[in-house]
Amino acid sequence: MHRRFAQVTESMRSSYKTLLKMEPVTAATLPKGMPKSGVYLFTDGSQHLYVGRSNRLRDRIRNHGSAASKHNVASFAFKIAREATGNLRATYRSEGSRKHLVQQPKFARAFSDAKRRVSMMEVRFVEESDQLRQALLEIYVSVVLRTPFNDFDTH
Repeated sequence: MHRRFAQVTESMRSSYKTLLKMEPVTAATLPKGMPKSGVYLFTDGSQHLYVGRSNRLRDRIRNHGSAASKHNVASFAFKIAREATGNLRATYRSEGSRKHLVQQPKFARAFSDAKRRVSMMEVRFVEESDQLRQALLEIYVSVVLRTPFNDFDTH
C-alpha cells in the first residue's frame, strides 16, 4: 500500500471512534450546534444499517426520513423499501425505475413505512469538511461495521 494512502486511512480510526462514542440522537432531536459537514450513521436497535456523508448534515439526516422526501432524496429509506418488496435491482428502463416503483401502491406503502422507520432511528455523526477524508471515512465506517444498506454500486 502506498505510504500516503496508508497514513490517510490510518487517520480514519480516530474519527471512527469519535463517531461511535457519540451519544445517539434522532432526526427530531438533532442538536443546534451540530457541524455543517460530516459523516453520519443510522442505527436501528443495536444494528448499524447505513452510513452517509454530506456538506449539509442536518438537512441530509432529516431528508432520509421525512414523509415529504421523494425517492431521489430519501435514498436509505428507498433501499429499505426495495428490500421489503423484493425490488432489488436498479434499472434505467421506465418499468422498474425509481419513479415507476413509487407509483406502485405496495412499494409506495413500503417506502412510506421505511421513511417513518428511518426518522425514528438513532443517528450519530462526526464532523469532516474535507471531501476526500469524508469519502474515505464513509467507506471506512461502512467496511468496518458492515452496514447492509451501503453498496457503493454505480448505476
